[in-house]
Amino acid sequence: MSQTVAEKFIKESSSKSFDQRHRDIINTNIDKYNIAFEKGKSKFFNLENSKTKANLIKWKVMENLDRLLPEFEANFTARGGKVIWANDAEEAREEIWKIMQAHDAKQVIKSKSMATEEIELNHFLENKGIEPIESDLGEFIIQLLGQKPYHIVTPAMHLSLEDIAKLFHDKFGTPLDSTAEQLTMKARELLREKYTTADVGISGANFLIADSGAIAITENEGNARLTTSFPKVHIALVGIEKMVPSMTDLDLFWPLLASHGTGQNLTVYNTILSGPRQAGDADGPEHMYVVLLDNGRTTLLAEKEQRQGLYCIRCGACLNVCPIYQNIGGHTYDTTYSGPIGSLISPHLHGLKEFKHLSYASSLCGKCTEVCPVGIDIQKMLLLNRRDAVQENLAPAMEKRAWKGFTYFIRKRKLIDMFGGKFKNFILRNFFKKAWGSKRNLPRLADKSFAQQWKDQQKELNK
Repeated sequence: MSQTVAEKFIKESSSKSFDQRHRDIINTNIDKYNIAFEKGKSKFFNLENSKTKANLIKWKVMENLDRLLPEFEANFTARGGKVIWANDAEEAREEIWKIMQAHDAKQVIKSKSMATEEIELNHFLENKGIEPIESDLGEFIIQLLGQKPYHIVTPAMHLSLEDIAKLFHDKFGTPLDSTAEQLTMKARELLREKYTTADVGISGANFLIADSGAIAITENEGNARLTTSFPKVHIALVGIEKMVPSMTDLDLFWPLLASHGTGQNLTVYNTILSGPRQAGDADGPEHMYVVLLDNGRTTLLAEKEQRQGLYCIRCGACLNVCPIYQNIGGHTYDTTYSGPIGSLISPHLHGLKEFKHLSYASSLCGKCTEVCPVGIDIQKMLLLNRRDAVQENLAPAMEKRAWKGFTYFIRKRKLIDMFGGKFKNFILRNFFKKAWGSKRNLPRLADKSFAQQWKDQQKELNK
């Protein structure tokens, strides 16, 4: 019998939680982030006001998405670009493949894009006989390992410098004691030629800008600029929720993304692309396509209470503060988007029946909501997902019977008091030990209930 997604999640998270080396690496990297983040957010005159403004803008976007998307399309096509609408992952892959066939493309260079991870584009292209090359250093590293991104922003967060040095030594013969700078220069040496020989450059986008028909890409390495400039064809795969109404909104969203993503005041490279090369331009692609990806987003948009999950700007801050993510890591979620935001949106993008367990993978401590730069009430949204799972009758029969029995007993004090502490402890040890976890000790119940102790105390006082 094959494992369900939930069973696999429980098994892998139980194992990863007690992997001390994994925990040490993640804690070290997140500690560095926390220091940078505290410094970065201190640059805001009024951070809470900025977050409120960002929340209102994204609310306005979701309420007017049916108007803003055509506005973007009209403005982008006016400058020679082409917009393609993709309802799901399969349609997005096929449309990209049609573009590549039309241009007789043989080589592909990619910049970092979670949307391409979402539709498993690399795997699709490899099956077509084309090797896509990841140009982002973190993505390049995990591509060499044959892994998926561990984190929305830092895909190789789970690896130490020693791990990467060993990987490069095995693949390229670099010294085992190579420094981070030396490894970066080796990657640069390997990738530099790929930009000039690739037929197609594929990217994502951090924002779609409606009033100018442009996409905005923010990065620290410069690889996205090379990916979108050298190849003759540029394809941008972007989720429809990435929309902002105006270019002037970037003066708010760029600093919020940079400070919450990496602790910077502003990311090193911020690029606005509004179409293919125009007359008089020194560089740029001859053809530019924007593939607008739905893939379940309109399903979430239809959920009035939970649609604020689409406000997300993919900064990854909620992952970095989440105690669950810090213990079980990114790969355990088995989804493109992990951590609190992934737990919120994945059940809507991929089906509540299969992914409802992620909404329970939270301590509900509220740190994710507190840190979110666009004010998504993540913990409340997770509770609403849990509510929906119950209302849709998705709970296992055994679980429903257990809660029904618990509800019956807990509402009848006489039944609870009828059994002593020894009997209750026996029930806990024999029927709840597995659910409680092998790494934790079950609490020991008192021999007498509170009501019984109260009665005994009153008798003593009345003597």
